[in-house]
Amino acid sequence: MQFTERVFCGRLAPQDVGRRVLLAGWVDAFRDHGGLLFLHLRDRSGIMQIVFSPEVASPEVCRQATALRAEYCIAAAGVVRQRLAGTENPNIETGSIEVFVTELEVLSESDALPFSVSDKAMVAGAPSAGSDAVAEDLRLQYRYLDIRRPAMRDNLVARHRIFQCVREFLDSRGFVEVETPMLTASTPEGARDYLVPSRVHPGNFYALPQSPQLFKQLLMIGGLERYFQLARCFRDEDLRPNRQPEFTQLDIEASFIDEEFLFELIEELTVRMFAIGGIELARPFVRMTYAEAMDTTGSDRPDLRFGLRFVDVTDVFAETRYAIFRQILQRGGCIKGINIQGQSEKLSKNVLQNEYAREIAPSFGAKGMTWMRAEGGKLESNIVQFFSEKELEELQRRFAVADGDVLILIADPSYAVVTSALGQLRLHLAGRLGLIAENSFYPVWITEFPLFEPTDEGGVTSSHHPFTAPDREDFDPKNIEELLSLKSRAYDLVMNGEELGGGSIRINNRDLQRRIFAALGLSEEETRERFGFFLRAFDFGAPPHGGLALGMDRTVSMILQTPSIREVIAFPKNRSAACPLTGAPSTVKREQLAELGLLDLGGKEALPGTAEKEDPIDYLSWVSRIGISAAERPVMEEILAGAAALARLAEENAGPEEPIYTVAAVSNRMRPGTKEQRSEFAANGRFLKSAPAVKGDYFKVASILE
Repeated sequence: MQFTERVFCGRLAPQDVGRRVLLAGWVDAFRDHGGLLFLHLRDRSGIMQIVFSPEVASPEVCRQATALRAEYCIAAAGVVRQRLAGTENPNIETGSIEVFVTELEVLSESDALPFSVSDKAMVAGAPSAGSDAVAEDLRLQYRYLDIRRPAMRDNLVARHRIFQCVREFLDSRGFVEVETPMLTASTPEGARDYLVPSRVHPGNFYALPQSPQLFKQLLMIGGLERYFQLARCFRDEDLRPNRQPEFTQLDIEASFIDEEFLFELIEELTVRMFAIGGIELARPFVRMTYAEAMDTTGSDRPDLRFGLRFVDVTDVFAETRYAIFRQILQRGGCIKGINIQGQSEKLSKNVLQNEYAREIAPSFGAKGMTWMRAEGGKLESNIVQFFSEKELEELQRRFAVADGDVLILIADPSYAVVTSALGQLRLHLAGRLGLIAENSFYPVWITEFPLFEPTDEGGVTSSHHPFTAPDREDFDPKNIEELLSLKSRAYDLVMNGEELGGGSIRINNRDLQRRIFAALGLSEEETRERFGFFLRAFDFGAPPHGGLALGMDRTVSMILQTPSIREVIAFPKNRSAACPLTGAPSTVKREQLAELGLLDLGGKEALPGTAEKEDPIDYLSWVSRIGISAAERPVMEEILAGAAALARLAEENAGPEEPIYTVAAVSNRMRPGTKEQRSEFAANGRFLKSAPAVKGDYFKVASILE
């Protein structure tokens, strides 16, 4: 057979009836009707039903056909025919036609499958063959089979279309695609680097890029003016369900621009990308400052597909008689709440008190939760009697309360606790009550982020990265309080509670950049060591510039509405950052390590923890993570010496018998005169008082699995 004559299965249509065609692909499914054999042939374009009939095909071809099994790779030639009325299959696009085969060639056989690849039923109304759930790690182990599934194939093709849209749009706006290095120097960018040892320069390492940040800014200094790249980036971050150690981001940088240029550019590009998935986004995108987002939703990536915005009612209770609120306000605290409109029937008193107030709200970090239900024009709850009529009336006015509404209030001395707990309650309630409309998308720009964040050591660190321009330049780099008041010219694009990307206007003034490094606590020597080449470029006329990076895996996943970004990546890592297909990461031979100079890296320098292991007392303290004071050391030395003597005695007197580990019978031991009884602290609830969260009589820990 000549493959130059081959046509794609999914490209055939009723107008091809009577045409002789050559098809090639994989056996998707088959059914034997005695004299007739019907088979679904699948290639990248779709599925075509082919028929083996003794009236058309030779006995040898029919004999070959009976030996076919799922995922055999075959080529078949025959004539396109119209299906008989009533036998059409609406499950496939070519369901009104079929090909009667005259020639067949088995190109490659297949072993028994670890899971079903087919997801199309051969008969209208029948369940699909691949409807059973398959463990994700098994799918990743046999990813080449998983990619044959039409759903997975369509995701990758759609990803290609979206990437093509990006390239065509940015090319039309004068952007040039430039590749930046994959092997570069390690720089502090917020996450751990993946390091690559150098054979040519023993003891030295390259780093895989967390982003092309420095290089794209150097391209602006180089006069390219408008750059983009679909860049591969690497971050050795702690594991999260929807993150990958390697990912693709759309990297954009432009010179002689401001925020408005980037807002318009990215909005237009985002609208075009989502249109590929059949999603229409309204423009212009909403804008919200960081402060407003935190104050009204408790998150810097707010989900705005539903209401439940916070209302601050701190001043309402300025003179309250309610002791808990009064004590919180005396400590400088605040009180915020949300109105869940018309949901009183779904949120009974039992649900509000026993589920939300006692379990759910504390699990989100709140020390308590106050609730009220509106019935008959009044607010009702188990503590409403502690509030004055004036306070209750003002609450009704502030929240625009109507009968059937439910108010939830969080009060705490910490503003962060109030906004965080209420923000999580907001999302939990929206999900539980079905307040989020299906197939809705709400993009928003978050702006005016803090330039710095405080550190535990009393200094500051960059909220984004140290190349972000501040909103003003007249600041003292040694004044921590002033540094924490600075806002940045940074912006994030958020949609449905997910950050799709972010960027900033960059610093192009060399003196300002040095002051930012000084504010971060970097000495002149450290600055030269880490960023000397970068700062040197600023000595030659750096233009005003800015940019943005979009996480393309996350963006494509949202456009295609997949449950995970792994569904839009050809060969992803699993949730443990491992590859079930290749076995990466894996050990390597000692010869490879020796060639790279890694067997004795550091020479005679002690590894972390080694010094603690040399002294027995220090070693005991190190492995048990328990500090041993100077006063306790003599006692511990005596105990260890006794244990060592016993060990030597046992070794000297060892016979053929198994050693006896204890001479005492196994039993529970208690102090004389005591008897088993339930702790009074367990009875009054104080036993678990320090637990971050409890459920019933149990200590509740955070979930580690999705």
